[in-house]
Amino acid sequence: MNYIKDWFVELGISNGLANYLATISLVVIVGITCIAANFLTKKVVLRIVTHYIRNTRFQWDNFLLERRVFHKLSHIVPAIILYYFSFNFANYQALIAKGITIYLIIVALLVLDAFLNAVNDIYRTYDISRSRPIKGYVQVVEIFLFIIGGILAISTLIGESPVILISGIGALSAVMMLIFKDSLLGLVAGVQLTANDMVRVGDWIEMPKYGADGDIIDISLHTVKVQNFDKTITTIPSYALISDSFINWRGMQDAGGRRIKRSVYIDMNSIGFCTPEAIEKFKKIHVLSDYILDKEKEILHYNREHDIDSTVAVNGRAMTNIGVFRAYVERYIEQHPKIHKGMTKIVRQLAPGQNGLPLEIYAFTNNINWAVYEAVQSDLFDHILAVAPEFGLQVFQSPSGQDFRNNRAKSEVY
Repeated sequence: MNYIKDWFVELGISNGLANYLATISLVVIVGITCIAANFLTKKVVLRIVTHYIRNTRFQWDNFLLERRVFHKLSHIVPAIILYYFSFNFANYQALIAKGITIYLIIVALLVLDAFLNAVNDIYRTYDISRSRPIKGYVQVVEIFLFIIGGILAISTLIGESPVILISGIGALSAVMMLIFKDSLLGLVAGVQLTANDMVRVGDWIEMPKYGADGDIIDISLHTVKVQNFDKTITTIPSYALISDSFINWRGMQDAGGRRIKRSVYIDMNSIGFCTPEAIEKFKKIHVLSDYILDKEKEILHYNREHDIDSTVAVNGRAMTNIGVFRAYVERYIEQHPKIHKGMTKIVRQLAPGQNGLPLEIYAFTNNINWAVYEAVQSDLFDHILAVAPEFGLQVFQSPSGQDFRNNRAKSEVY
């Protein structure tokens, strides 16, 4: 700065004014130099770095570029220039040094934050990230870094040792725990969720308390985001997955089979013994022919062995239309190409009720896709409902207004 001051003095300007003008000139020069250096760094150096990164065979460095790690790192250049010229401002050197230090701390925090986010992005490219996400841990480290950075900045500003501030934090621990309550709960919950492999990104979970029914799209320190099937997004606190119950459908997805559990209600007035004519008819059904022949021999042998008078239907054993129908549905499901062969297949009667006799079909499709599952289930029950009258059975249905009108019309005719 003395050179600039001497130049102004040679021009005939007084020492006081020359000193003032020299200071202003140096500030302008430093400002222009910083702007030029920053421009040169971003427009030239960063372009070269970007071009090199995009042409390498590695993918991890692209994430550093996307998170703008190098762009934020370039802000250190003006600070270096300011530090170099600060020796020319003897009266303000201490203040300038503090400002530069605080500026460097902020830049370092921004760079580390971007770098940690890039690390998380790189980690998510691996399959293990679905079962062991680290986003929560990254956020904890970021919080820790920002706390340390804030302490260093304040200690620099007030000119005290960071140790003094850190020791003072101990007295404020209760307040800090209150402020960071959600973060602490989220951290503990994140560790438990990860350690016990309770949820992963992509899992279908159901949590009625929070209105969540869909796929997990993000797991962070504080929240778990679920995209519901209606495309809305529900945000659930991480610790709620530990304290409350929820359903995770991952087991179904991993097993490769989706359960069908639905009943057909049979009108009990249509249930009865099979007539000889009906039995002969049933023998012509491909999936039932062997069953009818075997059952017929078994019943005939039992009745002869116990000297049963078969002229009365209630004596001994006899086939019923509901029993034959149940056997038919069992064999139909067994041969269905869309039903999982290695999982449980049951056709059972439940307790009769006011809506008739429930015949429950319990099986698993071999495709877990929702649309395919619904199509298979619909096709299955379309067939069961349509074939029931062939066995002399009627599916129960509460009478409608049309039924009452038909009955009234019939009574008027008679």
